[in-house]
Amino acid sequence: MSDMLTLALSKGRIYEETLPLLEAAGIKPLEDPETSRKLIIKTNHDDVQLIIVRASDVPTYVEYGGADLGVAGKDVLLEHPHAELYELVDLKIACCKLMTAGRQNEVLSGGRLRIATKFVESTRRFYAQQGQQVDIIKLYGSMELAPLVGLADRIVDVVDTGNTLRANGLVPMEHIADISSRLIVNKASMKMKHARIQRFINQVRDAVRKRENG
Repeated sequence: MSDMLTLALSKGRIYEETLPLLEAAGIKPLEDPETSRKLIIKTNHDDVQLIIVRASDVPTYVEYGGADLGVAGKDVLLEHPHAELYELVDLKIACCKLMTAGRQNEVLSGGRLRIATKFVESTRRFYAQQGQQVDIIKLYGSMELAPLVGLADRIVDVVDTGNTLRANGLVPMEHIADISSRLIVNKASMKMKHARIQRFINQVRDAVRKRENG
């Protein structure tokens, strides 16, 4: 295992909201992944690098040692319920809710509900807890379209403002989980690079606490 510390991040909101926390730990990326084509971003520390991966792949990179640490949304982690990794800090960023949604004045046929979602594990668990059998249709995007064209009765998706739902004639219904981004750590890295990773975790925790306290 090399001395390099590798942190897996995804582009967009999570990356932007993680930057101040990295800065609190003294880490600054030398390039912006939004403008750079590089997937490995060097930092102001020779032994710390960032890798830019799809949000849904962050737990996989961390679990299998492609990265020592990562920042992943709880929505993604819920889809990897058996992942061998440590979920250590709630960063309290990129907050939203995982919810069911459907048409405002829906008329259901009374048969098994068809649910369109990319959150298959969470959806299956949620309806199983309700004692309800549903048919799950896996989609990767434009979830709101599914009820409008008769593909599904409802959707399960992350909801922030709810504006996209409303714009498409849908309303949020049942709350499944509160979502925020978490700092996750590879189990072997935690053992082999314990002092270094623990120092980083403490710095990030302090930064989260300070931000919470204003």
